[in-house]
Amino acid sequence: MDCSLLFVPGDRPERFDRAVASGAGGIVIDLEDAVQPDAKDKARANIATWLQQGGKAVVRINAIGTDWYEDDIALLANPGISAVMLPMVEDASKLTDFITALPTPLPVIALIETARGLWGLGDLVAVKGVSRLGFGSIDFQLDTGIEDEDQGLLYARSQVVLASAMAGLQPPFDGVCVDLDGDGALIRDTERAKGLGFGGKLCIHPRQVAVVNTGFAPTAEELDWAKRVVAVSDAEGAKGAIRLDGKLIDAPIVSRARRLLGAEA
Repeated sequence: MDCSLLFVPGDRPERFDRAVASGAGGIVIDLEDAVQPDAKDKARANIATWLQQGGKAVVRINAIGTDWYEDDIALLANPGISAVMLPMVEDASKLTDFITALPTPLPVIALIETARGLWGLGDLVAVKGVSRLGFGSIDFQLDTGIEDEDQGLLYARSQVVLASAMAGLQPPFDGVCVDLDGDGALIRDTERAKGLGFGGKLCIHPRQVAVVNTGFAPTAEELDWAKRVVAVSDAEGAKGAIRLDGKLIDAPIVSRARRLLGAEA
């Protein structure tokens, strides 16, 4: 799964194919926040029809314990679902029960959106079946009262990244940027997320996709550096430290360079 995931409301089926064509690494058809309670049934029917016609998507269901949760679980028996996104993940035992109840095995993207979810990260990432985390920054701010979405959320973001690495999961998705009037805020958000170790970002509008994809792709300067590091390492057959541009290059740096080149491919 690539670095951008684009949300599309489940009650807007006319947008499903447009979302697929946006260039996003994947689309998330949403049954939760984007769909009003009286539209949940219709949204499920829309999703089932589209999937049965050959569509492929991640599906975000409603949280465990909500009135719509059981019907959402039944929907997941449809073909074409690449992963299920579960919101408001807090309790490891409930997460285990959820994964056990899936009608067919699916990768699970667990959204960390509350203080309790963050507090229990160690147990959550140990649950078999969790493939990736996402940070629900908007709900996390609501739950904690943190108003500063930059430095105020630095600890939480770092914990989500570290827990993912500890458990050997794919790097997590950072939360959405709600500023739709220009690219400045999204560019800054994407740079911060990449710098902190996130592997991608959630998007709420098709125009955000290209900015996120570009922001997470290695830059020309990074690729040039990586190629030179690998070339020097291969030429010298070095097993220890080498020198390049006046800097020490040892095994972890060579590995990072190879990873960058792998990301380009």
